[in-house]
Amino acid sequence: MSARNNYPTEPLKLWGKAKQLREQYYANYAKARDNGGLRWSGSAWALDALPAGLGDDVFSLTGEPYAASIAHERKFARECMDAAESVGFARDLCSYMRIYWGSVQLDRFLFGGKFPRPDFIFQTQICCSHSKWYQHVAGEEKVPQFYLDVGVGPYHELNATRLDYVTNQLHDGIEFLEKSTGRKFDDEKFIKAVKNEMRSTSRWADICALNKIKPAPLDEKTMYSLYVLATLSKSSQWCADFYDELYDEVKDRVARGIAAVSNETCRIMSDTQPPWSFLKMFRYLETYGAVSVGSLYTFALQGIWENQPDGSWGGRSLPWENGVAMNDRDTVLRLYADWNLSKPQWQHFFDPRLKTEMMLRIVREWQVDGVMLHLNRGCEGLSLGIMENRLGIAKAGVPVMSFEGNMGDEREFDEGRVRAQVDAFMEQLGLRRQTA
Repeated sequence: MSARNNYPTEPLKLWGKAKQLREQYYANYAKARDNGGLRWSGSAWALDALPAGLGDDVFSLTGEPYAASIAHERKFARECMDAAESVGFARDLCSYMRIYWGSVQLDRFLFGGKFPRPDFIFQTQICCSHSKWYQHVAGEEKVPQFYLDVGVGPYHELNATRLDYVTNQLHDGIEFLEKSTGRKFDDEKFIKAVKNEMRSTSRWADICALNKIKPAPLDEKTMYSLYVLATLSKSSQWCADFYDELYDEVKDRVARGIAAVSNETCRIMSDTQPPWSFLKMFRYLETYGAVSVGSLYTFALQGIWENQPDGSWGGRSLPWENGVAMNDRDTVLRLYADWNLSKPQWQHFFDPRLKTEMMLRIVREWQVDGVMLHLNRGCEGLSLGIMENRLGIAKAGVPVMSFEGNMGDEREFDEGRVRAQVDAFMEQLGLRRQTA
């Protein structure tokens, strides 16, 4: 496995545009009120097509990607966590939540100025801390709040009663939005936003599926800066259009044999959020010719998947392409609920074996040689059942290693120790450091 490859590689042409879109997103939120617009806050899993029904001048701040951006700025991240802990919040809580709370507590916005106060909270509850996160924010900022419960069990057990439960809450959510903002909900804008979200999340899955090819056209470190756009505003026109452009570029890279890592020799799969302060870990893997081709987290935090006709995993087909009319509010709300309830990353909250099955599927279809599990102390939700996943992967005969860390709190990550663990794992895979 240690023979050196030398594939052609080149920078991603859309890299600059992705960065620009991300910067514009945060600027739009900060400046929303300058022209009478609205600001709202919730998680990256909030069903953001609903607030889009209030108008084109409504902008969100999604908590996890905002906190992850701060986590990369190690000094500010530490100040935020210190501020949250100084008022009594425990260090073992979600590190994203503590960073976000600290930013509010300090009244400092990562991108300059004071923290921009939201006009309302619109949140989806699936992770253990989601509602408590924004309940505190709503209390501090004194704004109205709405919470949508989507914990109805795994998608393969979904029935009409469970779907009705979520759909009815979406109707309640519209009533909340109108009452709390004084605006009339626009069904046409909402339906357009739902279609955009379906396009974005299906297309992101299509993009990730292209990494099944050798050499991989994208590496996971790069993919972190691309999937994040859907975590910001998956129901926006700009996000859906960008992913269509990105799909075309990545497909062209596959056709021309352009590699993300020129010396790709071994394919690794990771899991959960990485330690954002130490992304150089992925570049260290490349010195062994190892490329991280993705993970269930990267593929399915926002990607929506289904079985393709050939039995492989790919982006879920769009309802209107299957002849389903999307013209009235109730029909679209029901389709929207079903779409989100099928999200692969939600399934393991109900049974870790479902996650193990999906991870092993990625191992097979993406031709993965080894798995690296991040025992992420910063996220109780996505680390739920991770040791059961490790046992299942090992039982299937797949080489697997685990390392301890924290996505947002650098105090929980021992770089020297993890590097030594990586060295041992690479040796297990038959790899040696490659010199230029």
